[in-house]
Amino acid sequence: MKSLVFNPFSGAAGDMILGCALDLGADRGDVKELIESSAPVSVNIREVVKKGIKALDVRINVPEKEHFRTYPEIVDLVKASKLPPKVEASALDIFLKMAEAEAAVHGQPDIEKLHFHEVGQSDALADVIGSSAAIHSLNCDSVYCTPINVGSGTIECAHGTLPVPAPATLEILRRGKLYFRGGNVNRELLTPTGAAILAHFAKPVENFPQGRAVAMGYGAGDAELQGPNVLQGVLIEPDSHLVPDIIEVLETNADDVSGEVLGNLFDELLSMGARDVAILPATMKKGRPAHIIKVIAKPEDSAKLARKIIVETGSLGVRVMPARHRLTASRNIERIKIDLEGQEFETAVKIARDSEGVLLNISAEFEDCKKIAKTSGVPVREVMRRAEEAARKLFS
Repeated sequence: MKSLVFNPFSGAAGDMILGCALDLGADRGDVKELIESSAPVSVNIREVVKKGIKALDVRINVPEKEHFRTYPEIVDLVKASKLPPKVEASALDIFLKMAEAEAAVHGQPDIEKLHFHEVGQSDALADVIGSSAAIHSLNCDSVYCTPINVGSGTIECAHGTLPVPAPATLEILRRGKLYFRGGNVNRELLTPTGAAILAHFAKPVENFPQGRAVAMGYGAGDAELQGPNVLQGVLIEPDSHLVPDIIEVLETNADDVSGEVLGNLFDELLSMGARDVAILPATMKKGRPAHIIKVIAKPEDSAKLARKIIVETGSLGVRVMPARHRLTASRNIERIKIDLEGQEFETAVKIARDSEGVLLNISAEFEDCKKIAKTSGVPVREVMRRAEEAARKLFS
């Protein structure tokens, strides 16, 4: 079992991601051949040194004159390349992410009419196909990305002068929920292509997952900066088959708050994105009855949830306790059909697996089962048992 961690301390572009994956061990000859057979380009790969760090520099040589492609033209080119199925699926999704971001920024509801500018060139096509092939060839069980240095200042592009990160890049970051930060370099360090590739492959983490490093690779950027302009990639063997997650625990003591207010707060916090809420009875000084409110939240949700707690309870402060090393099972929701009393019903079930795909737990969605119980007359406990039994047969 191994994981790939991208550490974009100097940003990321398509060619940097490609170079990084090749430096980590992806077959240079195979990837080069695949790129050149899929796009009208030639590829040069060489070792360079960037401020003392040896890295792979991938140069995509394109025709001198190219027209801007539409999104459908890009899709047709990818499909016509007869790529391996996983590589084709990744390339199509990466370009879809860029198309959706561009459409959102420009207010164009029909992506079929969208004209790509910089990201529609042959070098972007080569970067996306090559990076997809290289990353898949590393056969990692999971891919992560630490906060991305996006740079600062402004850039000149087909749409004029734009702030860094460019609006489309920022939209990709938002949709991919990737962590990022501004840097002290007055230039663009993260390109839309780089952002889309990372958003497709990587889960965002604030720090390196716990594990042992087995290989490091570096992809070189074009610009010469004060520091090394490279993208670092690390192959690690995680210490656990569980999935690393980043949460914060919010906590405050509340006295003189009625049960009705606490019940409403419970529902409000969950609707605002809290992962879990617990309200525990407690005894405070002078023997006063009180409650301890504990909330599990993603770091980006902590501020709004803390404010809600203060507004609803009158508390003067909320403690925030980071939990950087929580390990969780990977969870996904599936919908299944069950037969009860001669009727067919559909319900959601939550499937929990470790990072190697081993089934850990199956739990039926209570709200769905409650509705089914009301309609069928079967006790909700029995509905849940039947749903979990059916799901286990399907997903074990």
